Amino acid sequence: MKDKFAFAVKAVIANGDKVLLLKRSGDDSHFPSIWELPGGRLDRLDEHPQEGLKREVMEETGIEIEVLNPLKVIQFKHHDGVKITMIIFLCKALTEIKELSHEHTHAEWVEVKKAISQVHPLIREEIELYQKYFHGKIQ
Repeated sequence: MKDKFAFAVKAVIANGDKVLLLKRSGDDSHFPSIWELPGGRLDRLDEHPQEGLKREVMEETGIEIEVLNPLKVIQFKHHDGVKITMIIFLCKALTEIKELSHEHTHAEWVEVKKAISQVHPLIREEIELYQKYFHGKIQ
Protein backbone atom coordinates (compact mmCIF):
# COMPACT_ATOMS: atom_id res chain seq x y z
CA MET A 1 0.00 0.00 0.00
CA LYS A 2 1.37 3.40 -0.98
CA ASP A 3 1.72 6.13 1.60
CA LYS A 4 -0.57 9.12 1.21
CA PHE A 5 1.19 12.46 1.00
CA ALA A 6 0.38 16.13 0.57
CA PHE A 7 2.10 19.46 0.25
CA ALA A 8 1.29 22.35 2.56
CA VAL A 9 2.35 25.96 2.99
CA LYS A 10 2.37 28.40 5.91
CA ALA A 11 3.07 32.14 6.06
CA VAL A 12 4.99 34.20 8.56
CA ILE A 13 3.26 37.45 7.61
CA ALA A 14 5.41 40.19 9.08
CA ASN A 15 4.80 43.86 9.72
CA GLY A 16 7.73 45.50 11.52
CA ASP A 17 7.97 43.95 14.97
CA LYS A 18 4.70 41.98 14.63
CA VAL A 19 3.53 38.80 12.90
CA LEU A 20 -0.01 37.64 12.14
CA LEU A 21 -1.36 34.76 14.21
CA LEU A 22 -4.69 32.99 13.80
CA LYS A 23 -6.55 31.08 16.50
CA ARG A 24 -8.09 27.79 15.38
CA SER A 25 -11.72 27.11 16.13
CA GLY A 26 -12.41 25.23 19.34
CA ASP A 27 -14.14 22.43 17.45
CA ASP A 28 -11.20 21.86 15.07
CA SER A 29 -10.22 18.16 14.96
CA HIS A 30 -6.49 18.92 14.85
CA PHE A 31 -5.10 21.16 17.64
CA PRO A 32 -8.32 23.03 18.56
CA SER A 33 -7.97 26.59 19.90
CA ILE A 34 -4.22 26.90 19.24
CA TRP A 35 -2.59 29.99 17.75
CA GLU A 36 -0.96 29.27 14.41
CA LEU A 37 0.34 30.77 11.18
CA PRO A 38 -2.00 31.18 8.18
CA GLY A 39 -1.80 28.55 5.45
CA GLY A 40 -2.80 25.01 4.59
CA ARG A 41 -2.58 22.18 2.09
CA LEU A 42 -2.21 22.73 -1.63
CA ASP A 43 -5.34 21.86 -3.60
CA ARG A 44 -3.49 19.97 -6.35
CA LEU A 45 -0.04 18.47 -6.81
CA ASP A 46 0.59 20.91 -9.66
CA GLU A 47 -0.45 24.00 -7.65
CA HIS A 48 2.60 26.25 -7.23
CA PRO A 49 3.42 26.64 -3.50
CA GLN A 50 3.48 30.45 -3.63
CA GLU A 51 0.14 30.60 -5.44
CA GLY A 52 -1.32 28.05 -3.03
CA LEU A 53 -0.16 30.15 -0.10
CA LYS A 54 -1.73 33.30 -1.54
CA ARG A 55 -4.98 31.37 -2.02
CA GLU A 56 -4.92 29.91 1.52
CA VAL A 57 -4.20 33.26 3.18
CA MET A 58 -6.95 34.93 1.13
CA GLU A 59 -9.44 32.17 2.06
CA GLU A 60 -8.55 32.35 5.77
CA THR A 61 -8.22 36.13 6.24
CA GLY A 62 -9.07 38.04 3.07
CA ILE A 63 -5.51 39.41 3.04
CA GLU A 64 -3.53 39.75 -0.17
CA ILE A 65 0.14 38.95 0.43
CA GLU A 66 3.50 39.26 -1.25
CA VAL A 67 5.58 36.11 -0.81
CA LEU A 68 9.17 37.21 -0.08
CA ASN A 69 11.40 34.28 0.90
CA PRO A 70 11.16 30.64 1.93
CA LEU A 71 12.15 30.22 5.58
CA LYS A 72 12.08 26.49 6.12
CA VAL A 73 10.89 23.13 4.77
CA ILE A 74 9.60 20.55 7.23
CA GLN A 75 8.19 17.04 6.91
CA PHE A 76 5.89 15.31 9.36
CA LYS A 77 3.09 12.78 9.61
CA HIS A 78 -0.33 14.36 10.15
CA HIS A 79 -2.76 12.87 12.64
CA ASP A 80 -4.74 11.43 9.70
CA GLY A 81 -1.67 9.45 8.57
CA VAL A 82 -0.85 11.66 5.60
CA LYS A 83 2.83 12.52 5.18
CA ILE A 84 3.12 16.29 4.78
CA THR A 85 5.91 18.30 3.22
CA MET A 86 5.42 21.92 4.30
CA ILE A 87 7.17 25.07 3.10
CA ILE A 88 7.06 28.08 5.40
CA PHE A 89 7.43 31.44 3.64
CA LEU A 90 8.16 34.95 4.86
CA CYS A 91 5.42 37.25 3.55
CA LYS A 92 4.27 40.84 3.62
CA ALA A 93 0.61 41.86 3.91
CA LEU A 94 -0.60 44.06 1.04
CA THR A 95 -4.12 44.55 2.43
CA GLU A 96 -5.90 44.45 5.79
CA ILE A 97 -7.79 41.51 7.29
CA LYS A 98 -11.27 41.39 5.77
CA GLU A 99 -12.97 38.34 7.23
CA LEU A 100 -11.87 35.13 8.94
CA SER A 101 -12.87 31.75 7.62
CA HIS A 102 -14.86 29.32 9.77
CA GLU A 103 -11.56 27.56 10.59
CA HIS A 104 -10.44 30.40 12.89
CA THR A 105 -12.01 32.51 15.62
CA HIS A 106 -9.43 35.29 16.03
CA ALA A 107 -6.65 37.04 14.11
CA GLU A 108 -4.09 39.18 15.86
CA TRP A 109 -0.91 41.06 14.99
CA VAL A 110 1.42 39.96 17.80
CA GLU A 111 4.86 41.25 18.77
CA VAL A 112 7.49 38.72 17.72
CA LYS A 113 8.69 37.85 21.25
CA LYS A 114 5.12 37.25 22.43
CA ALA A 115 4.28 35.29 19.27
CA ILE A 116 7.16 32.89 19.90
CA SER A 117 5.67 31.96 23.27
CA GLN A 118 2.05 31.98 22.03
CA VAL A 119 2.21 29.59 19.07
CA HIS A 120 2.33 25.81 19.07
CA PRO A 121 5.91 24.53 19.57
CA LEU A 122 5.90 22.93 16.12
CA ILE A 123 5.94 26.36 14.44
CA ARG A 124 7.90 28.36 17.00
CA GLU A 125 11.16 27.99 15.09
CA GLU A 126 9.74 29.70 12.00
CA ILE A 127 9.01 32.87 13.96
CA GLU A 128 12.45 32.62 15.58
CA LEU A 129 13.97 32.50 12.07
CA TYR A 130 12.09 35.67 11.16
CA GLN A 131 13.30 37.31 14.37
CA LYS A 132 16.91 36.32 13.73
CA TYR A 133 17.19 37.29 10.06
CA PHE A 134 14.42 39.72 9.11
CA HIS A 135 13.00 41.33 12.27
CA GLY A 136 12.09 44.97 11.67
CA LYS A 137 13.00 44.83 7.98
CA ILE A 138 9.49 44.10 6.68
CA GLN A 139 7.12 47.08 6.74
